[in-house]
Amino acid sequence: MRLLDIGCGPGSITIDLADRVGAAVGIDASEEAITKARELSAGRSDVRFQVADVYQLPFADESFDVVFAHQVLQHLSDPVAALVEARRVLAPGGLVAARDADYGTMVHDPHEPRIDRWHALYDAVARRDGGEPNAGRKLVSWFVEAGFEGLTVTTSTWTYGDSAGVAPWVDLWVSRLTQARLGDMAVEYGLADRDELADLAAGWRSWGSNPHAFFAFLHGEVIGRV
Repeated sequence: MRLLDIGCGPGSITIDLADRVGAAVGIDASEEAITKARELSAGRSDVRFQVADVYQLPFADESFDVVFAHQVLQHLSDPVAALVEARRVLAPGGLVAARDADYGTMVHDPHEPRIDRWHALYDAVARRDGGEPNAGRKLVSWFVEAGFEGLTVTTSTWTYGDSAGVAPWVDLWVSRLTQARLGDMAVEYGLADRDELADLAAGWRSWGSNPHAFFAFLHGEVIGRV
């Protein structure tokens, strides 16, 4: 099978998929991500990576049997257009598989007001940037608008309820608030300042240090066929 992974990031999932289908191509708009993916896949002939635009895929019609998108559509200003383009490069009988988080379903305990504020801030930044943080619940309508029929629709959850899961989840959001694009965009858009971002990071750490910490949220999953 020929598989295309759109928005592949550093390529770890793409490489796993190549092990299963035989040949995979990963694309991403970020040159930095593609460089990391190429380093990770060095020496392999069954997977390759390139910088490309999801709205203008550099492939001929009917080039792939599967197009895969994991946590990608939520970040796009026009996810339907991306799905239409994915449909173009599918061979007859091919499928598009997408999975996206739904931030509106996030729950945590014990209650930490700074995580509530982080949630509101993330939502505001994502929407200001043209994305849809509640993409999980939107996937069905996006696939239908893009012309797919006979959808297979499922959901799953990510759950963090022990130290092995909670610690890296906390570290992820502390890093994104203080060292990554999320924090930079919040400041650029005038939605927060560095002091508040540091306080939100401290809120995550405080919550994560509680032995009763629990966090979970839903993901939408859709397979559409041609």
